[in-house]
Formats: sequence, C-alpha cells, structure tokens
Amino acid sequence: MLKSVSFLALLCLLLFAFSLAVGSVWIPVGDMFNILFDPAEDQLVWQNILIQYRLPRALSAFAAGISLSLSGLFMQTFFRNPLAGPYVLGISAGASLGVAVVVLGSSVFGMMGYVLDANVSLTFGAVLGSFLVFMVVIYFSTHVSDHTSLLIIGLMFSSATSAVVSVMQYFSNPEDIQSYLIWTFGDLGSVTMSELTLMLPLLFLGWVLSLTLVKSLNIYLIGNNYARNAGLNIKMSKYAIISITALLAGTVTAYCGPIAFIGLAGPHIARMILNTSDHKKLIPYSALIGAAVLLFCDVISRLPGLPQALPLNAITSLLGGPLVIYLIVKKKNLQNSF
Repeated sequence: MLKSVSFLALLCLLLFAFSLAVGSVWIPVGDMFNILFDPAEDQLVWQNILIQYRLPRALSAFAAGISLSLSGLFMQTFFRNPLAGPYVLGISAGASLGVAVVVLGSSVFGMMGYVLDANVSLTFGAVLGSFLVFMVVIYFSTHVSDHTSLLIIGLMFSSATSAVVSVMQYFSNPEDIQSYLIWTFGDLGSVTMSELTLMLPLLFLGWVLSLTLVKSLNIYLIGNNYARNAGLNIKMSKYAIISITALLAGTVTAYCGPIAFIGLAGPHIARMILNTSDHKKLIPYSALIGAAVLLFCDVISRLPGLPQALPLNAITSLLGGPLVIYLIVKKKNLQNSF
C-alpha cells in the first residue's frame, strides 16, 4: 500500500508541476523553481503569471479534488449507494440558489447588483446558500432515521431549488443568465491567493476530521443493526458524516463552483485498485486519486494553443462519464462493493 500511495503522491506532484507550466504561455518546468524564487529580469512576467494565476489554480485543483473525492466516498458509504455523490444532500443546490440570488437578483428583484466585489459576493452567496441547506438537512436528519428517506429528501430539495433558479432565469436579462451559467461550469481560475488563505484551512480541517470517520464508515457497511450492537452512536456518527461532507463539498462549491464527476469517480477508482471496502485504505487513495484526476482535467482544459480555458465541467464529464461506465461494466455489480 505504501508504494502505491507514494506513486499516487508522485503523480499528483508531476501533474501539479505540469499544471503550472501549461497555458496560453508555456513556462519551462525545469526552470520553475528559479522563476518562482529567483527570476532573471526577462522572467519577471513568467513569475507574475505563476504566482498570480497558475499557482492558486493548481492549489485549488489539488485541494478541491481531495475534498470532492472524500465527500463522494462518505456519501456512497453512508447511503450504501454507488451513485451517491458529494452533492446528493443538496449542498450544491443551495449554493447555486445563493449565487442565483446574487447574480440574477438585479433582474428579478430590482436589487442593486453586487454589493461587494463580484468574486466576494458570489462566494458569500454560495456559502450562505450551502449553510442554509446544511441546516435543513440536519433538521430533517433528526426526524428521519432511514438513510434512504434522507437521500430522497436531499434529491427533492435539489429539484425544488433548481426550479426556483429556473424561474429566476426566466425573468432575468441575458447578461445575468450568462454570468450565472459561467459559474455553473466550475472555475478554478477565479480563486485568488487571498481566498486560498481561508479556503485551504477550512478544507484541511475537513481532511483531518475525515480520519475520525474510519471506524464509523466501516461499521455502516455492515448495517445499522450491527452498528448499534457494536456500540456505535448512530445519531452522532450521522451528524459527523453529514457535517464533514457539507464542510468539504460546500467550501469547494463556494469558491470553485459545482464541479461534476470527481466525487463520483474518485472513490470508485480507489475501490477498483484496492478491491477493498476498508476506509483506512480508501480515504488516502480516494483523496490522492481525486486530486490527480482534477489536476489532469484542469490541464486538459488549458492545453497550449487554446485562446482560453474550456469549461471545467465539460472536461470532467467527458472524462468521468466513460470512466464510470467502464467501471460499472468491469465490476458488473458495483453494489457488491458496499
């Protein structure tokens, strides 16, 4: 296991370096260290590109890949459903509604537009929307003991939220609708270094707390009755899993938009490689695989020669869709992994 984890870590490092080099301007990977810390006079433009744009983007891709893959792993285990993802509880829908109010509010409600800087306003709207949905999910989780019922509530809430956003789009002007759609594509390039100083500590806290879920997640695979007999506090573990998932997925969505397929594909790739359900092994594998996949997708979206980056969700869906189909065909029955 140690060798394969080391290989995945090295792969992430190589993709991280390649992510810094790729773009409309190619920057030599071999000169990267000197450009960052001791640039020559003719390399100052490269240094500015790296520090202001590409380094925050690469760090965002690495952190978001880890977080979404872990969130997907937790939801798939919690619901014992191979198609569950990090946004199944409606966290993304809540963030989308918050951003829709910020972006489309001037058209629909006659609001004054962005009160703060555009990125700050979008982030604030997404955080507030995610938090409100999280509180609703926690409320219903106290009244519903069946995980399947909670899953259905999350899906219904997502549908209702999407309907509200659709109505707002209907009454909005084309420019605001375009701005909102661009946010839904997912964007790692909009995260600044100053925003990373808040985003990374929140995600790091979620990663550390994730390690405390190993025992609970392993027991959940066997069933609630066994979990109670094994002495697991079902209520507290349920709150912990939902809260950590909301922290990871909600933070990523607030800063990077709703990024598709990483949370669904990452855990399945880890299970296929390991052929185990032990979360002590699945957590580090899923985290590194999620980071590698998102870094790779971000590199593909910015291949040299392209005048601008392609929509990130288009790349993750094009790569993730066939991958998930391949896994289903290869495994024949993914449900056996749960």
